[in-house]
Amino acid sequence: MSLTVSLQTATSGLRAAQAGLSAVSDNIANVNTPGYVRKAIVQQQLVVDGRGAGVEVSSVKRVTDQYLQAASLTAGSDSNRYGIYSQYLDNAQSLFGDPSGSDYFFNLPDQISADFASSANDPSSTLLRSQALNSVSNFLDQANRINTQVTALGVTIDGKIGDDVSQVNGLLQQIDKLNADIARGKISGADATGTENIQTQLLNQLSTLMNVRVSARAQGGVDVRSTEGVVLVGNGASTLTYNRSGTTPGYITAITPGASVGPQTVTAASGEIRGLLDLRDTKLPGISDQLGEFVSRSAAALNAASNASTASPPPTTLTGRNTGLDLPTAVSNFSGTTTLAITNAAGVPQKTVALDFTAGTMSVNGGAGVAFTPATFLANLNTALGASGSASFTNGALSITAAGANGVAIDAGSAQKAGQGFSQFFGLNDIISSTGFATYDTGLTAADANGFTPGGQITLRLSTTDGNPLRDVTVAVPAAGTPAMSDLLTALNSNTTGVGLYGAFSLDPQGSLTFTGTAPQNAQLSVVSDFTQRGAGGASISQLFGLGLASRSARASSYELNPTLASAPTRLPFGTLNLGVAAGQSAITPGDGSGALALSLAGAKSQLFKAAGDLGNVQMTLTDYAAQFGGSIGRDSATAQSAADSATAVQTQADAKRQSVEGVNIDEELISLTTYQQAFSANARMIQATKDLFDVLTSLIR
Repeated sequence: MSLTVSLQTATSGLRAAQAGLSAVSDNIANVNTPGYVRKAIVQQQLVVDGRGAGVEVSSVKRVTDQYLQAASLTAGSDSNRYGIYSQYLDNAQSLFGDPSGSDYFFNLPDQISADFASSANDPSSTLLRSQALNSVSNFLDQANRINTQVTALGVTIDGKIGDDVSQVNGLLQQIDKLNADIARGKISGADATGTENIQTQLLNQLSTLMNVRVSARAQGGVDVRSTEGVVLVGNGASTLTYNRSGTTPGYITAITPGASVGPQTVTAASGEIRGLLDLRDTKLPGISDQLGEFVSRSAAALNAASNASTASPPPTTLTGRNTGLDLPTAVSNFSGTTTLAITNAAGVPQKTVALDFTAGTMSVNGGAGVAFTPATFLANLNTALGASGSASFTNGALSITAAGANGVAIDAGSAQKAGQGFSQFFGLNDIISSTGFATYDTGLTAADANGFTPGGQITLRLSTTDGNPLRDVTVAVPAAGTPAMSDLLTALNSNTTGVGLYGAFSLDPQGSLTFTGTAPQNAQLSVVSDFTQRGAGGASISQLFGLGLASRSARASSYELNPTLASAPTRLPFGTLNLGVAAGQSAITPGDGSGALALSLAGAKSQLFKAAGDLGNVQMTLTDYAAQFGGSIGRDSATAQSAADSATAVQTQADAKRQSVEGVNIDEELISLTTYQQAFSANARMIQATKDLFDVLTSLIR
């Protein structure tokens, strides 16, 4: 070996040792730097003309583990998903109050029952009547407050999703820019580990917002893809857009630079964005829907009792709510009997009209029955009332008025439609009124005319369980003849222009219209727009049947105490009409508290609750449903917190394992430091020995 080769070999070793010492020094200096990945030099033998000529440092690399990195990113995504979900769900739970406190929302119905029970013991007490009404009003006010704040929470979350998507776009652009810097460093042989560390930290931030798939590029840097493989960072950075509407689930699309297709749907299967989307599109609307169902059935229970009772003296006019139906349709499908009575101020009946819906007859003062049909009902009723009163039907609401100073009272009897009595179905003597449609139990059957203006269109969106759109369909109300509900169902369930490929609408025995998605998509349905109308100025399909978020989430805020009763507590229906008394005797006893007792027991009667939130169709009492509802919110909050804790624990473990590989171990670095120092000294001695030998040879020549 020549002296020159020896010198070159030693010099290369010296440079390699210096590079190693530099790497170790950087590692030790950054032992406590968050996100720092330790680096090491890559050495290889230098060969010249088939002979060893020392060593060269081919690169400086970061000590990473691709599997552990992927596991850490996934754990970080899950931790942030469940963490943000738990945080906001806990906020929603707190809106209902402290379960151990007297103001806990689900305890308020019990307070209503207790106050009406007190009134039943002393029906003449205006103070007790007012107290009972205040309890009802407080319950409705609290429901409105909770629902309003849940809606506001959804708006806040909606804005945060938009902010997170903007942050994702910023991170994607930075990651893409660093790809170019890393590639240049690799090509030029420079140390790019610092830039790679910065990129890794950006990837960690990105994974907290949404889960991604990361793969290394051959030229340095990374490719980033979404769950379904859409390129987010490759040859440029994609731009994500949050598509949102108040009535449809939110979803994310990406526009990839240079792609020949338009925006592609991107699924955030985990990360903070997923947790926020779950809250916005599923959990919070579910809470609002279930709250609406609870308040609706609470109102129905109280109204059932009040409509089976009467005030003393009876009111001159009973005006119902807007049923959303025309009168013939509203009267159809009733069975059983009910009796209308016109009484004087003392409660003595002046005229009675017995309605037998099963037989289709009206009987005045116990006389022979006169046949009626749904189409002739109003005319026949006015004929039966004669000079004693009148009936009218305007804007979907029935009104019955007594002549002069007389009053109107109703014996509920056995009449039933969609689980409601005659007076209750029309809301003639409600204690709780609604500014919208109080119930979606329309009583319609497949054979009934649907009543919607032909040609009116409703646009529905079918989405995956993650909120990604599958298809938008626009359905027109059938125009042939007098379309029945069955015709409307056929149009809605069409495979070509309706929802038939993804699910089906059905009409239940109470006349509620519901959509059920079919496997494997298990599609969710929302309303994009609805220009249908039932009659002139009537309800749309989505309003009448409560389709979509807009209708159902607002329901809990639509109830109020009947303004007439709020201003005049003495008009509370605390008595019961007794038509079995002798002629000339009062059928309404002053001081009768049977109606108040019925109101106090309303919460103890079993009724059908429709599917809402986390609960399906269930038959139970209001008290039991309140316990189920309150318990489900508590369980959901506890489950979300448990999931967040578990995900955080997994993230901690994954990060610890990753740190054990990528992090700096002082003991190991000290060993490496000693090794490189010794190598440096050895190569330095080799250079010195070569110099000494060269000097000896030079002196010999002289």
